[in-house]
Amino acid sequence: MKVDAGYFGPLGRAASTAVELERAGYDGIVTVETAHDPFLPLVLAADRTERIELITGIAVAFARNPMLLANLGWDLQEFSGGRFVMGLGSQIKPHITKRFSMPWSDPAARMQEMIEAIRAIWTAWNHGEKLAFRGEYYRHVLMTPVFDPGPNPHGDPKISLAGVGPLMTRTAGRVADGFVSHAFQTAEYLRDVTLPSLTAGLSDSGRGRDELEISMAVLVVTGHTEEAAARADRAVRRQIAFYGSTPAYRAVLDHHGWGEAQDVLNRLSKEGRWDDMADVIDGEMVEAFAVVAEPAELPERLRERFGGILDRVQFNAVGSDGEAWQPVLEKIRAI
Repeated sequence: MKVDAGYFGPLGRAASTAVELERAGYDGIVTVETAHDPFLPLVLAADRTERIELITGIAVAFARNPMLLANLGWDLQEFSGGRFVMGLGSQIKPHITKRFSMPWSDPAARMQEMIEAIRAIWTAWNHGEKLAFRGEYYRHVLMTPVFDPGPNPHGDPKISLAGVGPLMTRTAGRVADGFVSHAFQTAEYLRDVTLPSLTAGLSDSGRGRDELEISMAVLVVTGHTEEAAARADRAVRRQIAFYGSTPAYRAVLDHHGWGEAQDVLNRLSKEGRWDDMADVIDGEMVEAFAVVAEPAELPERLRERFGGILDRVQFNAVGSDGEAWQPVLEKIRAI
């Protein structure tokens, strides 16, 4: 099982953090499109590292168009020596229309066409073919030599797709190289709902499970001290509460009979009572969404919950006590 670490900070610390993560033995550094651009830190990371994979996990696809993403993917793949993985996600309608001021419609169908369009552009560059992509949502039919970078010496980047609902999840199984399982999923929901949708998508495309890499940012409550474990517990409760307040993710709570909690969380979020939301998350919910364990027990708990399902996990440990975590990471990687 590969182990990745997330990077959420500004550009100034991206390169040094990437060096630290590579030295610690992580397989990938993952950026998320929240307060910062997800692509720029990976440029700096690529320049200072040699082995670690560089992953957007995720970049908001519908805030961009296929041509922009094709260019970004080509450049990062070439500059990194073939280590870039383009992780895409749809985000939810209010963010696309109100934050990014971009169109929203038929997210699963639009996402499939976007990925197909990106690959059509790469094919045109790689093989000198006429660009002639005509879809329902995107149309790319103009490519003159000055805008064509030519074949990528390291091949096309892999494209991973994030999903929660069955339609987007099936789309990932149908057209993506990898599936980014949302952190707001329990192991039960993953087995009962997510995996069947992925399997259906793989069947649509005539592919096998070994042709799709499944990754997940696993929520973890652990620490080498009581203080560290308490901080992790509070942070996880806040994260569960934040995701749980979003109506699009209610199905996960409903699956466990916790749908009423979504109503409360959504109301508190609209009232701006963000600090109060974590108190809605009880211990049973924490146990379901997060792996709660002492550091030495963490690899075995991860194996019990996700062994044979996940190909890679995102788990941040390196910090002031980074050396103490290295044996734990090595055991996780051996799963």
